[in-house]
Amino acid sequence: MNHPTTLGTPPGSGAEAGAHADAADADADAEAREVRHRVPDADRRSHLYRAVSRYIPVLALYGGLKLIGFSVFMYLLDSAGDFRHKHPRFGGGAHPWDVLASWDGWWYQQVAAHGYTPALIPDPNGTDLITLKGNSAAFFPLYPAAMRLVSDCTGLGLYGSGMLVSVLASFVAALGIHAVTARFGGGRAGLAAAGLWAVWPGSGTEWAGYSESLYVALAVWACHCVMSDRWLTAGVLTFAAGLGRPTAVALIAALTVAGLLTLRRRREDVARPWTAILVAPLGLIGYLLWVGNRMGDLRGYFTLQKGAWAHTFDFGEQTLDVFASLAVGRTDYLFACPVEDMIGAMTVLLGLLLIPLLIRLRPPAVLTVYTILTFVLVLGSQQIFGNVSRYLLPAFPLFIPPAVKLRGLGLPTLSALLAVTAVASGSYAGYALFELGVP
Repeated sequence: MNHPTTLGTPPGSGAEAGAHADAADADADAEAREVRHRVPDADRRSHLYRAVSRYIPVLALYGGLKLIGFSVFMYLLDSAGDFRHKHPRFGGGAHPWDVLASWDGWWYQQVAAHGYTPALIPDPNGTDLITLKGNSAAFFPLYPAAMRLVSDCTGLGLYGSGMLVSVLASFVAALGIHAVTARFGGGRAGLAAAGLWAVWPGSGTEWAGYSESLYVALAVWACHCVMSDRWLTAGVLTFAAGLGRPTAVALIAALTVAGLLTLRRRREDVARPWTAILVAPLGLIGYLLWVGNRMGDLRGYFTLQKGAWAHTFDFGEQTLDVFASLAVGRTDYLFACPVEDMIGAMTVLLGLLLIPLLIRLRPPAVLTVYTILTFVLVLGSQQIFGNVSRYLLPAFPLFIPPAVKLRGLGLPTLSALLAVTAVASGSYAGYALFELGVP
């Protein structure tokens, strides 16, 4: 009797072929997973390489130019030696580099060390112009807060921490200026604009105990975010800028105008522009209200600025007086510092010539509004006129028209041209600002 036998799988049968196919599929899946792991790594490496190749030349050019100007500035300070006979608070110190943390830098260190005690205190030795004692509440909190944070984390001390914040922020600002300008004229134009930021009048405060570098870093990247439709980031950066300088009102207005124009065109995704518009002014308004509340006068900040520093909005009356006086060689105007004022006047004229060239490029509204309002706020104020060279330093869109023209130069020629200017900047943007005037 034949019993049924257990049937094996004969060679070449469909089942065996299926088994081979399953194994092949498994190998393919494993290879695909390996490729998927390799591709993101390759993409990341490629992205990092592109970022490095794009930004290293910017950082190298900017850093090299600043180092040249800074070295000349320190040499001039040491050679003249005037700082040795001045009070550490007013442009003096034991070493040339101490000058970098004098004037406003002294006040920022006071805030970082002791905080605020807002008050309106009459000055018994005052004049018709200066009626109040100076108070640290006139200086916005972002920079001294960053200084204190870095000092607590690194142990560098307030001077070293303030310098570190300013220097690092200046490089961040240079990258932002490059990124914004590159949209108009490509990478070479962006490189030229970063170089111009290093040698512009007033640039001596970029590597000093001043808030300009930190403010410009926030302002330029806020504008870049608006141009890139990253509204929430733009709103947060503008909020922070409002804690840095009172002229942030120009940035707030620029973001608001750009946001409203976007909302006019857009029917969807309106929440982000609205959120940015609402968040942007809170830093500036919050600080002004806090100071006013502590002083018992909601206009306390402006009262302090006018009474202690004679700084108030006069619709350009003093600016016109300075220009009229300089034109005929007079120096009997308010807060006259002839060398510093002449540099300031040339900076204003250069800026007024560049604004139409900027408008010809048809930039986004955020850049146009920001630049024009920065000029209005600076030129419309009664102040130490020589300071306008640094007050206009944040008007970075002015660098765009000359940078677009300079992009045709080869890199060696561009570098040489800017290097010569950097040597001169040690005087007009550094020494004249700190020692021949009041920064």
